[in-house]
Amino acid sequence: MTEVPGGPEDRVRGFAMIWSRAIFPVTATSLTRHEFEEELVPLVRRLRAALAAPSLDSAEVQAVGGALVDAHCTDPEALTHTLDVVEEHLVAHCGDAAHDGDGEPAAGRREELRSRCARIQHAMAAGFAAALRERTRAEQEAISRAALNARSAVAEALHASEAKFRAVFHGAAIGIGIADLDGTILEVNDTMVRMFGGTRHQLLSRKAHDLTHPDDDPHIWRMYGELVQGQREHYRVEKAYTRPDGTALWTNLTVSLLRDAEGAPQYQLALMEDMTERRLLNLRLRYEATHDALTGLPNRTLFFERLEKVLSAGEGMRFGLCYLDLDGFKTINDSLGHAAGDRLLVEVADRLQTCATAPGEMVARLGGDEFVALTTGRDTEAEVDELAGRIMHALATPIRIDGRELTVRGSIGIVEGPAAERSPAEVLRSADITMYRAKSAGGNRYELADPEADARAITRHGLTTALPAALDRGEFFIEYQPLVHLGDGSVRGAEALVRWLHPQHGVLGPDRFIPLAEHTGLIVPLGRWVLEESVRQARVWRDRYEDAGPFRINVNLSPMQLTHQGLVADTVDILERFGLEPDALCLEVTESALIGADDDLLKPLRRLSEMGVDIALDDFGTGYSNLANLRRLPVNVLKLDRSFTQGMQQFPADPVDLKIVEGIVSLAHSLDLSVTVEGVETGAQAEQLKHLGCDTAQGWYYARPGPPDRLHELALADATG
Repeated sequence: MTEVPGGPEDRVRGFAMIWSRAIFPVTATSLTRHEFEEELVPLVRRLRAALAAPSLDSAEVQAVGGALVDAHCTDPEALTHTLDVVEEHLVAHCGDAAHDGDGEPAAGRREELRSRCARIQHAMAAGFAAALRERTRAEQEAISRAALNARSAVAEALHASEAKFRAVFHGAAIGIGIADLDGTILEVNDTMVRMFGGTRHQLLSRKAHDLTHPDDDPHIWRMYGELVQGQREHYRVEKAYTRPDGTALWTNLTVSLLRDAEGAPQYQLALMEDMTERRLLNLRLRYEATHDALTGLPNRTLFFERLEKVLSAGEGMRFGLCYLDLDGFKTINDSLGHAAGDRLLVEVADRLQTCATAPGEMVARLGGDEFVALTTGRDTEAEVDELAGRIMHALATPIRIDGRELTVRGSIGIVEGPAAERSPAEVLRSADITMYRAKSAGGNRYELADPEADARAITRHGLTTALPAALDRGEFFIEYQPLVHLGDGSVRGAEALVRWLHPQHGVLGPDRFIPLAEHTGLIVPLGRWVLEESVRQARVWRDRYEDAGPFRINVNLSPMQLTHQGLVADTVDILERFGLEPDALCLEVTESALIGADDDLLKPLRRLSEMGVDIALDDFGTGYSNLANLRRLPVNVLKLDRSFTQGMQQFPADPVDLKIVEGIVSLAHSLDLSVTVEGVETGAQAEQLKHLGCDTAQGWYYARPGPPDRLHELALADATG
């Protein structure tokens, strides 16, 4: 799209010149074309402002359409030419407000300008139609008044009044017809003859009752009956007629009852405005607004209208919905380009249309590579399953694009059930959730909606969206579980375990929200808050309970925190701010996070270790890392997973488990690593682990995670016991 040269005012006047040349020949005005062009310049400026505005002011654009009618551009061709000029030239002449430095529309604005231009066309057409309708209504009222005045004046000055009436009757720009109460057409003006396209004789030989049309609303003829019986004075409707050549004539029809001097019904007067062109324009705009421009399928708007009707059906009706998302479509777009991706979508749309041809079935494109197929009836349980099978079968054949055969895979979520139980938004949300469940299971398959799975997904989504605000509102808190020295039973520290006090769900453990925080990236600010709060608490313990001995606080790090460039700087800043020595902090990293870790990932941990911060390898024994790799990892502590202690709950303990733990402890000590064991629940376990040489332990045997004050009491009891 190339910008028209010249300044903004030159481009405005250039557009006004093109516009005036297009519509001046069909405009009933006494102005010269140059004078008419000057009248259009302010309207062009208003269109230019509407095109560049952050949001479209439909009322402002409709006013421009109405201004055309005020300028006597009332011929339907004037509107058609105007819309063509706007479509072809508006963006080129008036889209400069959204241009980049090279003079071309900014890449992110091209599609927005085209979309804005289409909406401007629609708004201008609506404003033009409204103004023309208002002008026609005024003419109709004037004609009606003239007709009534003419009829009343017959007794006083028949010749003079009839001359006035005939002037109005024959010179009106709208169709006028007069019929008696039996419906016999007595007179029509030239405009009505032209509208119907036949001869005057053809119209005068018919009765009003003969002019029915298949699209007539029964209410029209009910009102007609009331009018000829004198029960109604007038009515106004939109009505279609069939011309002699078989084409349709659409009109705005006003029928009025004329009474004689004594007030008895005598004639009926029909006033017709030809709205065929306007109706065709509205149908075209309606089609464009409800169909996908690329595939021609119904779009999201039309699909929701249809779904809403389906869900409001009567008792006994059911529906089935297949929500399809193509697997790996982004890869095709990225590797072959968007043009190839568009051709693929068109082919997929064609195949889907062949799958939904039965009555009550439809296919729509919701956007991107998302499609939906809908079936309705009284037995949709089997039908929707068959529909999904047909779709999967239709996609099985590779699609040839630019000489390449592309294998198309798709994931489908199916929702089926009785109508009137759920809203369209709820149905689509369930289908979307189910589709992603099929995609998570490997794709190229379909899954049936499961209310329980939907509820879990909705809860996860709710928690995910609530996470940022929860951190700002201070809904997180920390519980501490003591780390006990197995040799003397003293409390040597504590592990910080974050909790979420959710307003609706109560206290949530980390397993409910930490994966969500990692997925959204919120784990970084949340982890920083946990570290800061834990270090602050550790400083409080050190100041208040110096006699309890050295305390160490253990804080967990997620894999995403390991890759965050501010990890070392944040840790140093927090330690210095609260005046805590590095050796009072231990950062726990899961074994799985360090499997295959390269030097870049280990570099921050090495820097922290060199500063004096202890690094613990958490959940040790659950991964598949080579034990020899322990020598290259900057760790000081091995934390054995609780699965090792479970085998010690029975008596006697499993000798194999004992040998494994003994071997790990021996290896760790040979590498100058201490060993901590999780999940200690009984005194027998604690004694056995002490015998095997483990250094520290934690678990419910000593204390459940709790508030910091309880840990103070345990530590103080150890110091004074």
